[in-house]
Amino acid sequence: MSFDESDHRALGERLDLFHFAPEAPGMAYWHPRGWAAYRALEAAVRQRLREEGFEEVRTPQLMRREVWERSGHWTHFREGLFVSGDDALKPVSCPGHMALAARRSLSWRDLPLRYAELGLVHRNEPSGSLHGLFRLRQFTQDDGHIMLPERDVAAEVARFLDSLAAFYRSVGFDRVQLAFSTRPAERAGDDAAWDRAEAALRAALGEREHVVHPGEGAFYGPKIELALEDRLGRAWQCGTIQLDLVLPARFGVWYADEDGARRVPAMLHRAMLGSLERFLGVLLEHHEGRLPPWLAPEQAVVLPVSDASLPYAREVHAHLTARGLRARLDPRAESLSRRVRDAHALAVPFVAVVGEREQRARRVAVRGLVGEPVLVLDAAVGALIEACER
Repeated sequence: MSFDESDHRALGERLDLFHFAPEAPGMAYWHPRGWAAYRALEAAVRQRLREEGFEEVRTPQLMRREVWERSGHWTHFREGLFVSGDDALKPVSCPGHMALAARRSLSWRDLPLRYAELGLVHRNEPSGSLHGLFRLRQFTQDDGHIMLPERDVAAEVARFLDSLAAFYRSVGFDRVQLAFSTRPAERAGDDAAWDRAEAALRAALGEREHVVHPGEGAFYGPKIELALEDRLGRAWQCGTIQLDLVLPARFGVWYADEDGARRVPAMLHRAMLGSLERFLGVLLEHHEGRLPPWLAPEQAVVLPVSDASLPYAREVHAHLTARGLRARLDPRAESLSRRVRDAHALAVPFVAVVGEREQRARRVAVRGLVGEPVLVLDAAVGALIEACER
Protein backbone atom coordinates (compact mmCIF):
# COMPACT_ATOMS: atom_id res chain seq x y z
CA MET A 1 0.00 0.00 0.00
CA SER A 2 1.32 3.45 -0.91
CA PHE A 3 0.81 6.51 1.29
CA ASP A 4 1.11 10.26 0.86
CA GLU A 5 4.72 11.25 1.52
CA SER A 6 3.68 13.27 4.59
CA ASP A 7 1.83 10.31 6.10
CA HIS A 8 3.66 9.01 9.18
CA ARG A 9 3.60 5.48 7.75
CA ALA A 10 5.48 6.66 4.66
CA LEU A 11 7.85 8.70 6.82
CA GLY A 12 8.48 5.66 9.00
CA GLU A 13 9.59 3.66 5.97
CA ARG A 14 11.60 6.47 4.32
CA LEU A 15 13.40 7.48 7.51
CA ASP A 16 14.02 3.85 8.53
CA LEU A 17 12.03 4.17 11.76
CA PHE A 18 9.40 1.41 11.77
CA HIS A 19 7.20 -0.72 9.56
CA PHE A 20 4.05 -2.82 9.72
CA ALA A 21 3.47 -6.31 8.37
CA PRO A 22 0.36 -8.47 7.78
CA GLU A 23 1.51 -11.14 10.24
CA ALA A 24 1.26 -8.68 13.16
CA PRO A 25 -1.75 -6.43 12.50
CA GLY A 26 -1.91 -3.35 14.69
CA MET A 27 1.64 -3.78 16.00
CA ALA A 28 4.77 -1.95 14.90
CA TYR A 29 8.22 -3.31 14.11
CA TRP A 30 10.61 -0.68 15.48
CA HIS A 31 13.92 -0.24 13.66
CA PRO A 32 17.00 0.94 15.60
CA ARG A 33 16.54 4.55 14.46
CA GLY A 34 12.86 4.59 15.33
CA TRP A 35 13.45 2.95 18.69
CA ALA A 36 16.02 5.64 19.51
CA ALA A 37 13.38 8.34 18.94
CA TYR A 38 10.84 6.34 20.94
CA ARG A 39 13.25 6.02 23.88
CA ALA A 40 13.97 9.76 23.76
CA LEU A 41 10.25 10.48 24.02
CA GLU A 42 9.96 7.92 26.82
CA ALA A 43 12.82 9.66 28.68
CA ALA A 44 11.03 13.02 28.41
CA VAL A 45 7.87 11.50 29.87
CA ARG A 46 9.82 9.87 32.71
CA GLN A 47 11.52 13.17 33.52
CA ARG A 48 8.17 14.94 33.75
CA LEU A 49 6.76 12.16 35.95
CA ARG A 50 9.71 12.47 38.32
CA GLU A 51 9.26 16.24 38.48
CA GLU A 52 5.61 15.74 39.43
CA GLY A 53 6.42 13.30 42.22
CA PHE A 54 5.29 10.02 40.65
CA GLU A 55 6.71 6.65 41.67
CA GLU A 56 7.20 4.41 38.64
CA VAL A 57 5.91 0.85 38.97
CA ARG A 58 5.47 -2.26 36.83
CA THR A 59 2.40 -4.50 36.91
CA PRO A 60 1.45 -7.81 35.22
CA GLN A 61 0.43 -8.04 31.58
CA LEU A 62 -1.97 -10.94 32.06
CA MET A 63 -4.60 -11.03 34.81
CA ARG A 64 -7.46 -13.33 35.75
CA ARG A 65 -11.02 -12.70 34.64
CA GLU A 66 -12.14 -11.75 38.16
CA VAL A 67 -9.86 -8.69 38.07
CA TRP A 68 -11.55 -7.40 34.93
CA GLU A 69 -15.00 -8.26 36.29
CA ARG A 70 -14.25 -6.22 39.41
CA SER A 71 -12.91 -3.29 37.38
CA GLY A 72 -15.92 -3.39 35.05
CA HIS A 73 -13.90 -3.95 31.90
CA TRP A 74 -15.38 -7.43 31.45
CA THR A 75 -18.85 -5.86 31.33
CA HIS A 76 -18.16 -2.57 29.58
CA PHE A 77 -15.11 -3.41 27.42
CA ARG A 78 -15.38 -7.16 26.79
CA GLU A 79 -15.00 -6.96 22.99
CA GLY A 80 -11.84 -4.91 23.40
CA LEU A 81 -10.07 -7.53 25.53
CA PHE A 82 -7.66 -10.19 24.29
CA VAL A 83 -8.93 -13.20 26.25
CA SER A 84 -7.28 -16.58 26.76
CA GLY A 85 -9.42 -18.90 28.86
CA ASP A 86 -9.96 -17.16 32.19
CA ASP A 87 -7.17 -14.64 31.60
CA ALA A 88 -7.04 -11.38 29.67
CA LEU A 89 -4.21 -9.11 28.56
CA LYS A 90 -4.46 -5.75 30.25
CA PRO A 91 -5.95 -2.87 28.21
CA VAL A 92 -5.07 -0.44 31.03
CA SER A 93 -2.89 -0.44 34.15
CA CYS A 94 -5.50 0.79 36.67
CA PRO A 95 -6.23 -2.54 38.42
CA GLY A 96 -2.53 -3.19 38.96
CA HIS A 97 -1.99 0.23 40.50
CA MET A 98 -4.97 -0.19 42.81
CA ALA A 99 -3.65 -3.60 43.85
CA LEU A 100 -0.40 -1.89 44.88
CA ALA A 101 -2.25 0.82 46.80
CA ALA A 102 -4.50 -1.72 48.53
CA ARG A 103 -1.44 -3.45 50.05
CA ARG A 104 -0.45 -0.30 51.91
CA SER A 105 -1.77 1.01 55.20
CA LEU A 106 -2.33 4.54 54.00
CA SER A 107 -2.74 7.62 56.14
CA TRP A 108 -3.94 11.03 55.00
CA ARG A 109 -0.29 12.06 55.33
CA ASP A 110 0.62 9.63 52.49
CA LEU A 111 -1.72 11.34 50.04
CA PRO A 112 -1.61 12.18 47.25
CA LEU A 113 -0.19 8.77 46.29
CA ARG A 114 1.14 8.87 42.73
CA TYR A 115 1.87 5.75 40.69
CA ALA A 116 2.96 5.81 37.05
CA GLU A 117 3.70 3.09 34.53
CA LEU A 118 4.79 3.13 30.93
CA GLY A 119 2.58 0.13 30.50
CA LEU A 120 2.41 -2.09 27.43
CA VAL A 121 -1.30 -2.61 26.82
CA HIS A 122 -3.36 -4.61 24.32
CA ARG A 123 -6.75 -3.71 22.89
CA ASN A 124 -8.59 -5.85 20.37
CA GLU A 125 -9.37 -3.08 17.89
CA PRO A 126 -11.34 -4.09 14.76
CA SER A 127 -9.01 -4.72 11.83
CA GLY A 128 -10.73 -2.05 9.74
CA SER A 129 -9.98 0.64 12.32
CA LEU A 130 -6.21 0.03 12.49
CA HIS A 131 -4.23 3.00 11.19
CA GLY A 132 -0.45 2.96 11.53
CA LEU A 133 0.74 4.33 14.87
CA PHE A 134 -2.54 6.20 15.29
CA ARG A 135 -4.63 3.08 16.03
CA LEU A 136 -2.80 0.02 17.32
CA ARG A 137 -3.62 -3.20 19.12
CA GLN A 138 -0.39 -3.10 21.14
CA PHE A 139 0.97 0.18 22.46
CA THR A 140 2.54 1.85 25.47
CA GLN A 141 0.36 4.06 27.62
CA ASP A 142 1.83 6.60 30.03
CA ASP A 143 -0.64 5.52 32.66
CA GLY A 144 -0.64 7.45 35.92
CA HIS A 145 -2.96 7.24 38.92
CA ILE A 146 -3.30 9.63 41.82
CA MET A 147 -5.07 8.61 45.04
CA LEU A 148 -6.18 11.65 47.01
CA PRO A 149 -8.93 13.05 49.24
CA GLU A 150 -11.97 14.03 47.23
CA ARG A 151 -11.72 17.64 48.45
CA ASP A 152 -8.35 18.05 46.69
CA VAL A 153 -9.47 16.86 43.24
CA ALA A 154 -10.24 20.22 41.61
CA ALA A 155 -6.87 21.77 42.51
CA GLU A 156 -4.97 18.65 41.39
CA VAL A 157 -6.76 18.56 38.03
CA ALA A 158 -6.15 22.27 37.46
CA ARG A 159 -2.41 21.77 38.07
CA PHE A 160 -2.38 18.87 35.62
CA LEU A 161 -4.03 20.94 32.89
CA ASP A 162 -1.50 23.76 33.31
CA SER A 163 1.47 21.39 33.44
CA LEU A 164 0.40 19.43 30.38
CA ALA A 165 -0.23 22.57 28.32
CA ALA A 166 3.35 23.66 29.14
CA PHE A 167 4.71 20.24 28.10
CA TYR A 168 2.84 20.38 24.79
CA ARG A 169 4.26 23.85 24.09
CA SER A 170 7.76 22.50 24.74
CA VAL A 171 7.35 19.92 21.95
CA GLY A 172 5.90 22.34 19.41
CA PHE A 173 2.13 22.43 20.01
CA ASP A 174 0.84 25.84 21.03
CA ARG A 175 -2.87 25.24 20.41
CA VAL A 176 -4.65 22.85 22.78
CA GLN A 177 -8.39 22.12 22.84
CA LEU A 178 -10.19 20.93 26.00
CA ALA A 179 -13.25 18.68 26.07
CA PHE A 180 -15.30 17.76 29.16
CA SER A 181 -17.15 14.43 28.90
CA THR A 182 -20.00 13.72 31.31
CA ARG A 183 -21.77 10.58 32.59
CA PRO A 184 -22.68 7.93 30.02
CA ALA A 185 -25.97 6.03 30.06
CA GLU A 186 -24.18 2.81 31.01
CA ARG A 187 -22.07 3.54 34.07
CA ALA A 188 -20.98 2.39 37.50
CA GLY A 189 -21.67 4.27 40.72
CA ASP A 190 -24.65 6.26 41.95
CA ASP A 191 -25.87 9.65 40.77
CA ALA A 192 -24.68 11.42 43.92
CA ALA A 193 -21.09 10.32 43.25
CA TRP A 194 -21.37 11.41 39.62
CA ASP A 195 -22.75 14.80 40.68
CA ARG A 196 -19.72 15.38 42.91
CA ALA A 197 -17.29 14.12 40.28
CA GLU A 198 -18.65 16.33 37.52
CA ALA A 199 -18.73 19.35 39.83
CA ALA A 200 -15.05 18.83 40.72
CA LEU A 201 -13.95 18.73 37.08
CA ARG A 202 -16.05 21.79 36.24
CA ALA A 203 -14.33 23.63 39.08
CA ALA A 204 -10.92 22.56 37.74
CA LEU A 205 -11.75 23.84 34.27
CA GLY A 206 -12.73 27.21 35.70
CA GLU A 207 -12.65 29.85 32.98
CA ARG A 208 -10.71 27.69 30.50
CA GLU A 209 -12.37 27.49 27.12
CA HIS A 210 -13.75 24.00 26.51
CA VAL A 211 -16.50 22.02 24.83
CA VAL A 212 -18.85 19.61 26.59
CA HIS A 213 -19.47 16.08 25.30
CA PRO A 214 -22.59 14.85 27.12
CA GLY A 215 -22.66 11.12 27.81
CA GLU A 216 -19.09 10.43 26.66
CA GLY A 217 -17.41 9.95 30.03
CA ALA A 218 -15.78 6.68 31.11
CA PHE A 219 -18.06 4.14 32.80
CA TYR A 220 -16.41 4.94 36.16
CA GLY A 221 -16.26 8.73 35.95
CA PRO A 222 -16.21 12.00 33.96
CA LYS A 223 -13.10 13.07 32.10
CA ILE A 224 -11.29 15.99 30.52
CA GLU A 225 -9.45 15.32 27.26
CA LEU A 226 -6.78 17.49 25.65
CA ALA A 227 -6.44 17.62 21.88
CA LEU A 228 -3.46 19.11 20.05
CA GLU A 229 -3.83 21.14 16.88
CA ASP A 230 -1.12 20.35 14.32
CA ARG A 231 0.32 22.44 11.47
CA LEU A 232 -2.62 21.44 9.22
CA GLY A 233 -5.21 22.41 11.81
CA ARG A 234 -6.08 18.80 12.64
CA ALA A 235 -6.98 17.99 16.25
CA TRP A 236 -5.39 14.96 17.94
CA GLN A 237 -6.76 13.78 21.27
CA CYS A 238 -3.77 12.83 23.43
CA GLY A 239 -3.83 13.77 27.11
CA THR A 240 -6.64 12.88 29.48
CA ILE A 241 -7.55 13.07 33.14
CA GLN A 242 -10.48 11.09 34.52
CA LEU A 243 -12.02 11.21 37.99
CA ASP A 244 -12.98 7.87 39.53
CA LEU A 245 -15.07 7.61 42.70
CA VAL A 246 -16.00 3.96 42.03
CA LEU A 247 -13.05 1.63 41.47
CA PRO A 248 -10.92 2.35 44.58
CA ALA A 249 -13.73 0.97 46.78
CA ARG A 250 -14.07 -2.11 44.59
CA PHE A 251 -10.36 -2.87 44.96
CA GLY A 252 -10.19 -2.24 48.71
CA VAL A 253 -8.17 0.98 48.67
CA TRP A 254 -8.62 3.12 51.79
CA TYR A 255 -6.78 5.54 54.04
CA ALA A 256 -7.07 6.77 57.61
CA ASP A 257 -8.15 10.41 57.77
CA GLU A 258 -7.09 13.01 60.38
CA ASP A 259 -9.54 11.51 62.89
CA GLY A 260 -8.47 7.93 62.24
CA ALA A 261 -11.63 7.07 60.29
CA ARG A 262 -11.37 4.82 57.23
CA ARG A 263 -11.98 6.70 53.98
CA VAL A 264 -11.95 5.63 50.34
CA PRO A 265 -9.82 8.02 48.27
CA ALA A 266 -10.80 9.52 44.98
CA MET A 267 -8.60 8.41 42.10
CA LEU A 268 -7.46 10.35 39.06
CA HIS A 269 -6.53 8.42 35.93
CA ARG A 270 -4.17 10.63 33.92
CA ALA A 271 -2.05 10.36 30.80
CA MET A 272 0.09 13.02 29.15
CA LEU A 273 0.33 11.40 25.73
CA GLY A 274 -2.20 8.57 25.84
CA SER A 275 -0.07 6.37 23.60
CA LEU A 276 3.64 7.00 23.07
CA GLU A 277 3.44 5.44 19.62
CA ARG A 278 0.50 7.59 18.55
CA PHE A 279 2.11 10.75 19.91
CA LEU A 280 5.28 10.01 17.95
CA GLY A 281 3.17 9.57 14.81
CA VAL A 282 1.52 12.95 15.44
CA LEU A 283 4.94 14.56 15.93
CA LEU A 284 6.25 13.03 12.69
CA GLU A 285 3.38 14.45 10.64
CA HIS A 286 3.43 17.79 12.47
CA HIS A 287 7.17 18.25 11.80
CA GLU A 288 7.05 16.62 8.34
CA GLY A 289 9.54 13.98 9.45
CA ARG A 290 12.12 16.45 10.78
CA LEU A 291 11.80 15.83 14.48
CA PRO A 292 13.25 18.43 16.85
CA PRO A 293 16.91 17.73 17.73
CA TRP A 294 16.15 16.39 21.23
CA LEU A 295 13.94 13.71 19.65
CA ALA A 296 15.83 13.02 16.42
CA PRO A 297 16.85 9.35 16.01
CA GLU A 298 20.36 10.53 15.13
CA GLN A 299 21.28 13.96 16.38
CA ALA A 300 24.58 14.23 14.52
CA VAL A 301 26.56 12.45 11.82
CA VAL A 302 30.35 12.75 11.76
CA LEU A 303 31.83 12.89 8.25
CA PRO A 304 35.58 12.54 7.62
CA VAL A 305 36.53 14.32 4.40
CA SER A 306 39.01 11.55 3.55
CA ASP A 307 40.64 8.46 5.04
CA ALA A 308 43.44 10.69 6.34
CA SER A 309 41.01 12.40 8.73
CA LEU A 310 39.22 9.19 9.75
CA PRO A 311 41.17 8.70 13.04
CA TYR A 312 40.20 12.20 14.18
CA ALA A 313 36.60 11.64 13.02
CA ARG A 314 36.48 8.57 15.25
CA GLU A 315 37.72 10.68 18.15
CA VAL A 316 35.04 13.32 17.51
CA HIS A 317 32.38 10.61 17.33
CA ALA A 318 33.60 9.11 20.61
CA HIS A 319 33.41 12.50 22.32
CA LEU A 320 29.83 13.04 21.13
CA THR A 321 28.56 9.63 22.20
CA ALA A 322 30.38 9.83 25.53
CA ARG A 323 28.37 12.98 26.29
CA GLY A 324 25.10 11.20 25.53
CA LEU A 325 24.45 12.45 22.00
CA ARG A 326 23.01 10.05 19.45
CA ALA A 327 25.79 10.31 16.86
CA ARG A 328 26.90 8.14 13.97
CA LEU A 329 30.19 7.98 12.07
CA ASP A 330 29.83 7.74 8.29
CA PRO A 331 33.23 6.73 6.85
CA ARG A 332 31.92 5.51 3.47
CA ALA A 333 33.96 6.13 0.35
CA GLU A 334 31.14 8.22 -1.13
CA SER A 335 31.82 11.90 -1.83
CA LEU A 336 31.34 14.35 1.02
CA SER A 337 28.43 16.02 -0.76
CA ARG A 338 26.69 12.67 -1.22
CA ARG A 339 27.06 11.80 2.45
CA VAL A 340 25.76 15.23 3.45
CA ARG A 341 22.71 14.68 1.22
CA ASP A 342 22.15 11.25 2.72
CA ALA A 343 22.23 12.70 6.24
CA HIS A 344 19.77 15.39 5.18
CA ALA A 345 17.46 12.77 3.63
CA LEU A 346 17.37 10.97 6.99
CA ALA A 347 16.50 14.26 8.73
CA VAL A 348 19.69 14.33 10.82
CA PRO A 349 19.77 17.86 12.27
CA PHE A 350 23.56 18.30 12.57
CA VAL A 351 26.52 17.23 10.44
CA ALA A 352 30.05 17.41 11.86
CA VAL A 353 32.65 17.61 9.08
CA VAL A 354 36.34 17.00 9.79
CA GLY A 355 39.15 17.22 7.28
CA GLU A 356 42.92 17.42 7.63
CA ARG A 357 42.76 21.14 8.41
CA GLU A 358 40.25 20.54 11.25
CA GLN A 359 42.34 17.62 12.46
CA ARG A 360 45.49 19.74 12.72
CA ALA A 361 43.64 22.45 14.64
CA ARG A 362 41.48 19.97 16.59
CA ARG A 363 38.36 21.70 15.38
CA VAL A 364 35.00 20.62 13.94
CA ALA A 365 32.90 22.26 11.22
CA VAL A 366 29.29 21.92 12.34
CA ARG A 367 26.54 22.19 9.74
CA GLY A 368 23.08 22.83 11.12
CA LEU A 369 24.13 25.32 13.79
CA VAL A 370 23.54 29.01 13.07
CA GLY A 371 26.44 30.29 10.97
CA GLU A 372 27.83 26.77 10.49
CA PRO A 373 30.79 27.53 12.79
CA VAL A 374 34.16 25.81 12.94
CA LEU A 375 34.71 25.17 16.64
CA VAL A 376 37.35 23.58 18.81
CA LEU A 377 36.32 20.05 19.72
CA ASP A 378 35.08 20.68 23.27
CA ALA A 379 33.17 23.77 22.16
CA ALA A 380 31.58 21.83 19.29
CA VAL A 381 30.44 19.10 21.66
CA GLY A 382 29.03 21.69 24.07
CA ALA A 383 27.22 23.55 21.29
CA LEU A 384 25.61 20.35 20.03
CA ILE A 385 24.54 19.31 23.52
CA GLU A 386 22.90 22.71 24.03
CA ALA A 387 21.20 22.54 20.62
CA CYS A 388 19.78 19.10 21.42
CA GLU A 389 18.22 20.06 24.74
CA ARG A 390 14.43 20.13 24.87
